[in-house]
Amino acid sequence: MAAVLDHVSIQCTDLVASAAFYDVVLQPLGAQRVFDLGNAIGYGSPPRPDFWIGAQSTGEGFRESHLAFIAPSRAAVRAFFDVATAEGALPLHAPRLWPEYHATYFAAYVRDPDGNNIEAVCHLSE
Repeated sequence: MAAVLDHVSIQCTDLVASAAFYDVVLQPLGAQRVFDLGNAIGYGSPPRPDFWIGAQSTGEGFRESHLAFIAPSRAAVRAFFDVATAEGALPLHAPRLWPEYHATYFAAYVRDPDGNNIEAVCHLSE
């Protein structure tokens, strides 16, 4: 199956706080800051960002987003959760298997600084 998305972008109420959060929590997943345009920051594997955050510029109020990041291993899911909660992220679900999705779906969920539901998921068996 071909990939559906080229990149995703979310708006942040505090770009500096969100950048500090994502700079740290995406490291265990193998992603890093690739672009910094001042009002928008792109993360991914060099040279191509596939996840962007930007300063809120449209709309009012909060609408929760759910983003699931690919983790290369179950250990990376655990590291993501540990780093995120150490950074102050609200834990939603600790790392575990989610057999209702499929037999090897291993994921953890936290809230980012804007309250979005952020997931790290590994589809591989242990």
